[in-house]
Amino acid sequence: MDSKKIKALDEDELKKYCINLEKFLRFNEYSNIDGLDLFSELKIVREMLREEISASIEVLSYIKTLNSFSNIYIAYRILLIIPVTVVTAERSFSKLKLLKSYLKSTMLQDRLNELAILSIESEVLELFDYKTLINDFAAKKTKRLI
Repeated sequence: MDSKKIKALDEDELKKYCINLEKFLRFNEYSNIDGLDLFSELKIVREMLREEISASIEVLSYIKTLNSFSNIYIAYRILLIIPVTVVTAERSFSKLKLLKSYLKSTMLQDRLNELAILSIESEVLELFDYKTLINDFAAKKTKRLI
């Protein structure tokens, strides 16, 4: 949530969102944040935020420099991480679907898993030196045959 959205919310709506976030982050009787404390902190911080601080990451950086408002700091860190984890999972399933349809499900599950990992982590594969890898593999295979 950027600074404009925080400033635009009325107090009742802001309080409702804070309490809902606390409920969402609750595990058994434990919670990462206190909804009412978060509400109080946000009321203070939204008055302190300058106009040039607009993006969510900038709000998080600003809160970090204040070295206070722990509930806001935790909430922003969690909320900024969630989209990344969702996108990663969606990308994984998308790649797996492409692989399965391409290979027509004619291979064993282990091989399919390995190919899925290779496809998902293709950026890492681009860093490999294939000639060295193939030569090392060939050298080890020849030692076994002798």
